[in-house]
Amino acid sequence: MANKKQKKELIIGIDLGTTNSCVSIMEGGDAKVIANQEGGRTTPSVVSIKGKERLTGTAAKRQAVTNPEKTLFSTKRFIGRKHKEVESEIKTVPYKVKPGKNGDAVFEIDGKDYTPEEISAQILTKMKETAESYLGQKVTGAVVTVPAYFNDSQRQSTKDAGKIAGLDVKRIIPEPTAAALAYGLDKGEDKKIVVYDLG
Repeated sequence: MANKKQKKELIIGIDLGTTNSCVSIMEGGDAKVIANQEGGRTTPSVVSIKGKERLTGTAAKRQAVTNPEKTLFSTKRFIGRKHKEVESEIKTVPYKVKPGKNGDAVFEIDGKDYTPEEISAQILTKMKETAESYLGQKVTGAVVTVPAYFNDSQRQSTKDAGKIAGLDVKRIIPEPTAAALAYGLDKGEDKKIVVYDLG
């Protein structure tokens, strides 16, 4: 009986950003950011809902001017947070944000509620599809970056978004830590560097 070689599980890195997101893999010991289908290294963190159709990324951003109440952006500011905590953020967006059943912030479009986790899952799915297209195989594992200030609720909500997107989120790491790892601080060399999160 022939031994079947098991493929190593591919784990992608996703920077789930407030404005833009990107996906990377390790290739030859270095992190490689994967270009999306438009050729860009970043994808707008934007989701637009028109009836049953959902647009994600560049396509959603392109029509935001003509469909502002149904185009969700900067949704990471609401993930894992109660409605009463985000009153100042609500004033900066044209779409409707209201309290959900448990008091969390949710988005209402055409009488239907969408959680920040669902919208983040749409963006994570887009990143997953970008990686799968490049790699030519299915991806199920990911490491996702979050801002250093994210609390446990926000981290868990981000993990939940990954699960909705069909990803097993292996780790949630702070963005400054990801920057340090990308720079090579995990290589064991003695050096001093400063990581500044410009945000």
